Amino acid sequence: MINPTEIIPGVLFYSYYASVRKDKVAFLEHTTLVMQVSGRFTMETASEKFSMEQGQMLLIRRNQLGELTKTPLNDESYQTIVICLKEDLLRQIALEEQIEPGEKYSGPSNILIPGNDFLNAFFQSIIPYVRHSEEKITNAVGMLKIREVVLLLLHTIPELKDFLFDFSEPYKMDLEKFMLNNFHFNIPVEKFAQLTGRSLAGFKRDFQKIFSMPPRHWLQEKRLTEARHLIENRNKKASAIYLDLGFESLSHFSHSFKKKFGKAPTG
Repeated sequence: MINPTEIIPGVLFYSYYASVRKDKVAFLEHTTLVMQVSGRFTMETASEKFSMEQGQMLLIRRNQLGELTKTPLNDESYQTIVICLKEDLLRQIALEEQIEPGEKYSGPSNILIPGNDFLNAFFQSIIPYVRHSEEKITNAVGMLKIREVVLLLLHTIPELKDFLFDFSEPYKMDLEKFMLNNFHFNIPVEKFAQLTGRSLAGFKRDFQKIFSMPPRHWLQEKRLTEARHLIENRNKKASAIYLDLGFESLSHFSHSFKKKFGKAPTG
């Protein structure tokens, strides 16, 4: 297995894996375009699941939680090109191209982009930068390529203007519904606050009003209760569920389970 290569630090990445890799928690902070070169890419959020193979493209909305699975197919390695469209970069493109910032976006969080000659040719043109990432020309010209792909996306789907150039802060979403759907993700409380459109202090205050306990305490209780249900009613093994429920190690999960329920998670 080979780690992802940063072609342009923080912006353009190339991933190459020889075996299946599963990232249990991915905090997708920036708008991201994924081009599948080979293998299968699967992303699952609390409400959606997307899967794509060779030649397909997925545009991912910023500020999401998801599980990513990267699978080689047909004796070929897994390969993908990932372009991170950070807000400051999109703001700069909007300024240079005189694009008015979009209305507050309320459409799908993830969009499969239909292929065309322009986008296919663009990704072919990225390959030299993958092969020669150490060259000094890569960063300067590479940033022009990022601007190019944004314009090609707008050419392909003009309605993406609101998706790409909505710079508004996350609206204050339904905290109770969000936490019940996403409690199993192992991320800091600060990230949960950001994703629900709140300051950390505001998140803790609203959380206490809804759940009558602090966030970390509730997360622990909710994950353990769910674990007990899966073990006792679904015949799941502790080793198969502890990561999916946000625990970092099996020993930590087993200790916490026994402390709460007075018995080991094996029943």
